[in-house]
Amino acid sequence: MNESRIAADPALRQTRVRKIRIDEEQAGQRIDNFLRRELPGLPRSRLYRILRRGEVRVNGGRVSAEYKLAAGDEVRVPPARVSIDRDAPPAGAARALLDNVIFEDRRMLVVNKPGGMAVHGGSGISFGAIEILRNARPELRDLSLAHRLDRETSGCLVLAKRRSALRNLHALFRDGLVEKNYLALAIGDWQLGEQLIDAPLLVQHRQGGERHVIVSGEGKPAQTRMRLSWSFGRLSLLQCQPLTGRTHQIRVHAAHIGHPLAGDERYGNQQVNAELRKLGLKRLFLHAQSISFPDEHGNELHFTAPLADDLDEFLNRLSDRPPGRPRSVAPGD
Repeated sequence: MNESRIAADPALRQTRVRKIRIDEEQAGQRIDNFLRRELPGLPRSRLYRILRRGEVRVNGGRVSAEYKLAAGDEVRVPPARVSIDRDAPPAGAARALLDNVIFEDRRMLVVNKPGGMAVHGGSGISFGAIEILRNARPELRDLSLAHRLDRETSGCLVLAKRRSALRNLHALFRDGLVEKNYLALAIGDWQLGEQLIDAPLLVQHRQGGERHVIVSGEGKPAQTRMRLSWSFGRLSLLQCQPLTGRTHQIRVHAAHIGHPLAGDERYGNQQVNAELRKLGLKRLFLHAQSISFPDEHGNELHFTAPLADDLDEFLNRLSDRPPGRPRSVAPGD
């Protein structure tokens, strides 16, 4: 593609060769993630191609995509044709996040992520929450995910605005100092009291790269505390506290003890899910209700996301059906 073609197409922009010195805030991130920010809109295939060909240099030498940048590194960013307009995420998706900011300061951003929105792009998904927010807030060059939520899960999502904040948050997760609480609607009448499900989880990959998780002695340790919040007879609203952060942990643990989550198409009861769809439940009923952790000064931070409208409306619909009023068995909820 020549320069005249680029000039004629407002959706394309030609960048120049740049040399960037890495500071303390930028240190610690992988080179491929760094390049995604420096070359927004560059196709992933092209990004990894320029890395393989050695067009990207760190301190004059080639590096792999997994290389982690260190303070003082000099990165040569090669020229590239990047897409501007045609790779922009939908305006409605940005509004869905920007209208649901729970908290923001100079170090972090906490949003109430809608159900159905992935946290990042990939596997056929063009834009996730992180790409949408970077596009909507281009001044936040170092915006990064502090943790993950499943695509269908709504609720509290924490993002770091600085590399130092990201390192601090990762350390808190690693040291078990982050407390997360979820609301989940489970199939069946819960009669188990408060349960600590301690069952190791193993990630398997199905055809097409899809992840599927099973309980297996070969897996990684996983613990989830569950207790009843409200009973609807055949359905039970649970408070779930994952003590570890494994893929699909709450969903697999709930299914493991005979109470799969409502609307879970991967680990759930398909017959009951079909009945619930007729009643208006269109997705997995799992909501990240709150998250708390200490800040850099040791002060406890606590963030809460109100239950998503679609899930709240479904619970109201259940309350109007036999067996009637839900019964609370968890004082203080």
